[in-house]
Amino acid sequence: MEALKFRLRGKTAFFKNPEVNSYYYFTFGQIHKPALIGIFGAIMGYKGYESKYDDYPEYYEKLKDIKIAVVPESENGYFPKKIQVFNNSVGYASQEEGGNLVVKEQWLENPSWIVYLMIDGDISKRLAQMIHERKCVYMPYLGKNDHPAVIEDISFVSLREKDGDEIRSLIPHDYISSKWDSFTFKYEEYLPAGLKLSTNQYIMKKFYFTDENDLEIKEQVFNDGQRNIVFF
Repeated sequence: MEALKFRLRGKTAFFKNPEVNSYYYFTFGQIHKPALIGIFGAIMGYKGYESKYDDYPEYYEKLKDIKIAVVPESENGYFPKKIQVFNNSVGYASQEEGGNLVVKEQWLENPSWIVYLMIDGDISKRLAQMIHERKCVYMPYLGKNDHPAVIEDISFVSLREKDGDEIRSLIPHDYISSKWDSFTFKYEEYLPAGLKLSTNQYIMKKFYFTDENDLEIKEQVFNDGQRNIVFF
């Protein structure tokens, strides 16, 4: 099995959590699959929400079946977060006098992930070639265009099948069939795993990142010579 491996990072990132209050906009703590598909759609030049494509935006319809693995490059899975306050003064931003909206957003600081893209079809092969050749139709960013994405350390890697034990990538909750017995940290968060048909609202799923060294995994585990990973 072959995959494309690369580092995805940025100075800041904002993956908006729709469950917000009226004062702050909060971010998910990790990049999630719909956000990665958005980045890949920008690289490929697919259309977004302005043009529906069989009930999904074109980019999601074409890329929703790709397989990815994500390794957070952070201690215990956590990236620092900070509230940013800034003005949005475009005329349609606010009904307040002067048309100025004060925005308060929670941003990830210096996030970085190792991303694996499984190459198992024509679309994933073309996407991998685009990334490897450092080409893109639209500029990729981490959640919104305030946060440019840096893609580096790009390489093709060969994967071999491995028995599940020490998984060093994000793990969907429903992949795990064993009890937690031996770990020093366990990061967990509900993250978007896909989009619902027609409404395009997030499908949420719990993910883990852990140093547990004796996990039983229902899905196939792969190793690239450095770490064990699972694709979702």
